[in-house]
Amino acid sequence: MIKLSCLNEQGEDTLLGILGPNQCFGEPFTDLELCESKTLSDCDLLCISMDEITSTPHLSANLMHCLINRYRQSESFIALLGLRGVQNRVCGLLELLVQDYGQPCDQGLLLTLRITHQEIANALSTTRVTVTRVMGILKDQGWLLHDKDQRIIVKHLPKRKF
Repeated sequence: MIKLSCLNEQGEDTLLGILGPNQCFGEPFTDLELCESKTLSDCDLLCISMDEITSTPHLSANLMHCLINRYRQSESFIALLGLRGVQNRVCGLLELLVQDYGQPCDQGLLLTLRITHQEIANALSTTRVTVTRVMGILKDQGWLLHDKDQRIIVKHLPKRKF
């Protein structure tokens, strides 16, 4: 998995997306300066030129599918920022993450992606302290827990209030 981010005006990391297998990223797909990609797990990367993409219909079709998925993820991230209340935004982000990167386990869905409270805060335009408080509330209410390796397990999330 790969985390895509850029720096905001305050010099803080802003999450742009999280990519899994067979997803694409690179300079041709962004107008943002100072973008960064960081591997979150072992990855094999393939560099493909734009000439190769445009001359191979099958590759172009696969790339279009990849870009549609990226667009949907970006749209979902943007929609989270419009939710009222940090708890709703945290729950919404966790829903998105377990939908794409959750594995069923005895207690619920194990989030295979390791993400810090600071990364969640940056993605949701809030503070790490607030995210830690909200995660504690969700844990106390039985909505989520952590396994022995401190990975997040989402049992189920409360309905979001709009």
